[in-house]
Amino acid sequence: MKLSQLFVPTLREIPAEAEAVSHILMLRAGYVRQLAAGLYIYLPLAWRVMKRINAIIKEEMDAIGAQEISMPGLHPAEIWEKTGRWGDIGDEMFRLKDRGGRDMCLGMTHEEIITWLASMEIRSYRNLPQMWYQIQTKFRDEARPKSGILRTREFIMKDSYSFDRDEKGLEESYQKHAEAYHRIFQRCGLAFYQVESDPGMMGGATAHEFMAPSPAGEDTIVICDKCGYAANVELALSIPKSSVGTTPCGCPGQAQGPAPAEDIPTPDKRTVAEVSAFLKTDPSCFIKSLLLIGTEGPFLALVRGDQDLHEKKLQRLIGEFRPALKDEVKNILGVGAGFIGPHNNKLKKIADISLKEGVYISGANREGFHTKGIIPGSHFDAEWHDIHVAKRGDGCSRCRTALREENVIEIGNIFKLGTKYSQPLRAVYLDENGGEKTIVMGSYGIGPARIAAAAVEQNNDGDGIIWPLSIAPFDVEIVVLSGDDKELLDTAGRIYRELQDEKFDVLMDDRDERPGVKFKDADLLGIPAQIIIGKKALKEDLVEFKIRKTKETERIAPADAVARVRQLYGRQ
Repeated sequence: MKLSQLFVPTLREIPAEAEAVSHILMLRAGYVRQLAAGLYIYLPLAWRVMKRINAIIKEEMDAIGAQEISMPGLHPAEIWEKTGRWGDIGDEMFRLKDRGGRDMCLGMTHEEIITWLASMEIRSYRNLPQMWYQIQTKFRDEARPKSGILRTREFIMKDSYSFDRDEKGLEESYQKHAEAYHRIFQRCGLAFYQVESDPGMMGGATAHEFMAPSPAGEDTIVICDKCGYAANVELALSIPKSSVGTTPCGCPGQAQGPAPAEDIPTPDKRTVAEVSAFLKTDPSCFIKSLLLIGTEGPFLALVRGDQDLHEKKLQRLIGEFRPALKDEVKNILGVGAGFIGPHNNKLKKIADISLKEGVYISGANREGFHTKGIIPGSHFDAEWHDIHVAKRGDGCSRCRTALREENVIEIGNIFKLGTKYSQPLRAVYLDENGGEKTIVMGSYGIGPARIAAAAVEQNNDGDGIIWPLSIAPFDVEIVVLSGDDKELLDTAGRIYRELQDEKFDVLMDDRDERPGVKFKDADLLGIPAQIIIGKKALKEDLVEFKIRKTKETERIAPADAVARVRQLYGRQ
């Protein structure tokens, strides 16, 4: 392809609306253009990248025995109603009515549709296992679309689904997908982690996410570099740092045993920060008592003062809940918010495991006072669970090594769905004895555009994009420094044709532009190899070969150019 004929509208200035590096560079390099919030047009270069990513995905899906299909993007509501998700999913779902008044939606995922298909077509254990996949457009009405193609309202997704006879079969399908995902992301040139995650609206018992480290990442994971434990903070378990000092609440006589609990005045001091500053005591010495309203009534959630309550962890334990209103706190406990504690009341308590030992300070259930010397198990009983948010410096739950945090981009996910969808949609089969059994399912997603954006986030410099070899829009760019010099153009044309004969995708900058403009554009576009043809070098029968990633250059004979490209791509 000649650059003079290719639509590549580059920009010299950084777009004001762009923040993420991938967003800035893909706009500047003429890869994408924004139609509206969360809606992007993929221009020729970006679409070539997407096709290369999709080709890798297809190869690896086919390799594990998955079969490609295509499902509609427009779904009737009644299928979603059978699983309950029509009501459970909120404003993120695009809903509409057809001309007959029938409720419809634009598919944000396809579990319901694929399960309906399985329920109609799979009859016997002889039909199992099955793995079906598609690469198709999805729709999600994101409340805050941002970061270019990282968070959009319309996006392309590879989603695949496994159908098995039992949990053992599901485990095999799950592992096949996990291994395929590792190969896909490695082939796309990404650094990534496989981490434990929350199944969320997808449901099921087990889920993992594949995360690409990036400062632009909207998710955070914790990682143990010693044992390899990695999890999204939404699920991560950790051992909090020990309380400061040997007398956690500053109680006198701690060495001989804790002193009796004592109420101390803390006028107008309600938050942990305020009370710890007033008493000159570390926040880790406090119990943070949160009054919540669950489906079975009010209860207290207790976390250490230097920690935060992880609402999703608690939700998995207790179900839906909400914070108590100020009036409700007063009515239930007889004291204002900020002075409530775990002792001297009969409410159900769910406490974080970090509070199980020690002596603490908390609200006295008395206006203007806190209680010093509270001993868990002595002054209150509780159900003990990990309900805190894991963070940097906490100990790994497996080996106790300090965890570190990293911002990441989610590029794929895998879920063990079990029978969450097959049961309500009656996807069943007959076993060897003629008995009816429910199909056991898995769901597996990859975002090709997220792979592209993550690749840019991880591979760039001050001059532009540096594409990994496997997903670059072109394998090599020939830069002709004078677009009207016949000798240069003839040499470029000969190398161009030879590379094409070797099945390389080649871009040739034949424009009538200054050399400086061509150099800047070549680095901005990020194609992995450049062959630079100029008058001075060609007089010595030489051209310049440049590797975009390292910026290393070497002078070689034109006749050796194809061999050098073959060497770079490992085709020798």
